[in-house]
Formats: sequence, structure tokens, C-alpha cells
Amino acid sequence: MLSQKEFKEAFVSNLNGTSLGEVALGSFLSPLCLVGRGQFLILYHLGKGVLPLPWIPQLVLDFSTIILPLVLSCTVLSDLLHLVILALAVLAATTLFCICHAKSSTAVVHSKDSVAKRFFQSHVQYNQVPFVTIFRVLVNVKTAISILAVDFSVFPRRYAKTETYGTGVMDFGVGAYVLANALVCPEARRKEVSGSKLSHVVKQLVSVWPLVILGLARLTSVKMSGYHEHVTEYGVHWNFFFTLAIVRVVASVLLVLFPVHKSWLLALLIGGLYQVTLETSGLKHSIIHNHERTGGFLQANREGVSSVVGYVAIYMAGVQIGLYLMRPRTQVKEWIRVIRNLLLGSAVFYAALIVCQAYLEPVSRRMANLPFCLWTIAQSLFFLSCLATADVLHSNAAGNTASYHHD
Repeated sequence: MLSQKEFKEAFVSNLNGTSLGEVALGSFLSPLCLVGRGQFLILYHLGKGVLPLPWIPQLVLDFSTIILPLVLSCTVLSDLLHLVILALAVLAATTLFCICHAKSSTAVVHSKDSVAKRFFQSHVQYNQVPFVTIFRVLVNVKTAISILAVDFSVFPRRYAKTETYGTGVMDFGVGAYVLANALVCPEARRKEVSGSKLSHVVKQLVSVWPLVILGLARLTSVKMSGYHEHVTEYGVHWNFFFTLAIVRVVASVLLVLFPVHKSWLLALLIGGLYQVTLETSGLKHSIIHNHERTGGFLQANREGVSSVVGYVAIYMAGVQIGLYLMRPRTQVKEWIRVIRNLLLGSAVFYAALIVCQAYLEPVSRRMANLPFCLWTIAQSLFFLSCLATADVLHSNAAGNTASYHHD
């Protein structure tokens, strides 16, 4: 007879995840929700002529159109995700028709060529890159929802973290969290290093103290409360806060020693060499098959310590992506080119992932192996492209609505 603690440990153990397709399909949900939210505001503006909404209606709108669909999609509606996305797409198309019909009563009729030309040559004023901010927000929100829901049966087991191999939604969330941090790090934003390189590294070392404190607090609270632990996730003493702290410090050292614009090369070398080490040494066997935890700190936390290497590779790739996305752009056609390149990059990484899974091994969040790195980057690029598309469409539609309304 299992104790309650053993039952809960078994509930989150020995899981195999879901398909790559289902995770990719989920990338359409949030962009469609954002488009729907924007369309509602446009219709409200066309009808009432005033924005923004008072803060309480705005809060209700944001929760209803962004947060609630995310909660429902990974709980009671998880088996109907494709239908939910289809319904949102149909609703968005219908609403777009209503908006265009509302505009036609007051707007000057343009030819199709002039409308297209106006769209591609229109300008957007961004001090930041909104869809990058949205990406980071959604990763945090989805992480919070999943962490709170994973212990309940309403949360699908295929979405939870996998045991050794597999692609769960929470597995992607872990990698995406690291990449999201890298997108907006000082190096990706081209901030100049003040002072000596050594002082910069020391500054970064000191700056991760909140993560270390959080990691220690979680470790202490779990041990003292007797909360169930999935030891094969990171180890006996390790947790993700420690991983984030180490990754940031190691990445800072690497970015001081090597040119920032060569981050992609560092990511490739680190990920590749780590996979070679897994294949040619006893590290993989020790992580997967050795159940002993009594050989010291490294042996007790071998998953957490070794997977740091893979997360560093993901972080370096994120820095390179951030460098590209943070370039100043003003015209819509430039952002459309960005979307195209994000999709092409995603396709290339997915192709590399398929090859790696065929000839090396499947995705493993537990080891943060090369296929896991490739999958995280490929799926992140695809998700970013979906968010960027929604952002460009919404920004241009909002701008045109304002201009038509004033006409």
C-alpha cells in the first residue's frame, strides 16, 4: 500500500510526454487570443470612440481572453485543443470581417494594390519588441499554471515533465524559460560592458543572489515539509533556481571571452560536445540507470549538474536570437521578413531534430541533450513567429482603425 507521499511521487513519475505536433499546435492558441483581444478593442473604439478601457473592465478582458484560455487548454479542454484553436480562428476571421465592414462605411475605398502597398510600407514605432515581451510573459504565465495544476488529475499527464525521454509541454517550458531570459539579457540588447571584464563577471555573479536564495528556500521548505520530490528531475538537492543562476554566470563569462555575435557558434559547440560526452562516456548510463545517490554531491544531483551544460547552449542560442530581434526596425515589411526568417530557422532546427532523433537519441529534458536543445530552439522560434504575426496584424489594424476613425 503506497503512502500519500509515494502516491504523489508516482503521479508525476514515469511519464512519456506528448507529440511534437501537439506542442506546436499549442503555439497558435495565445496569438489567436491576442488577436481576439485586439479585435474587441478595435470594435469598442469604432463604436465608442474612446480608449483605453477603465482598469477593471481591462483586467476582466485580459483575464478572459488571455489567461482563462491558457488554463482551460491545459485542463478541461486539453483533448479539444484543435477544435478550440479552429473556433478561435473562425471567430477572428468573422470579427475581422465586421471590422472591415465598419470601416467601409466611413473609409475611402482603396484598390487592392494600394491597400497592400500601404500595409507593407506602413511604420510601427517600437521602443522595444512587443512580441518578445509577450513571449516572456506567456512563458511565465504558462509555467505558473502548469506548476500549480500538475499535481491535479485534471492536468493531462502527457503535458507534465517526462521521466527520461519525451516531449511534454512542461519540458518545453523549462527550456523556453532559459531562452526567454537570454533574449533580453544585456549582451543581446548590445549594452556596453562598464568597467573591466572581471568586474562585469563579478557583477553578474552577485546579481544572481535572488535565484540562489530562492533555490535554498525551496530546498529547505521541501525537506522540512516532507513535500513529495521527483528526485530524477534534478537530483536530491538541486532545483531549477540553481540551474538558472549557474547558467547566467557561465554565459556571462563566455560572452566576455568570446564575441557576442558568435553566440550561435558557442551554442553549437557546447551542445555538440556535450552530446559527444553523453555518447562516449559513462555519463548517460549514470544519469539513466544508476539509482545510487550516496556518492557525494555530484552523484546525488547528477541530473541537475550535467543538464546545466545543455541549458547554457540554449542560453547562447537565445542571445543570438535576441541580437537579431533587437535590431531597430520601423516598417512592417521589415518585421514580415523577421517572421519569415523565424519560420525558416524553426524549420531548419526541426529538421536537425528529426535527424538527431533518428540517429542519436530522443529528446531528453532530464539530460538536456542535443535533441532537447534543438527542440527548444525550434519550438521557441515557431512560437515567436506566431506571436510576431499576431503583433504585426494587430498593430497595423489598430493604426488603420485610428486613422480611419479620425477621417
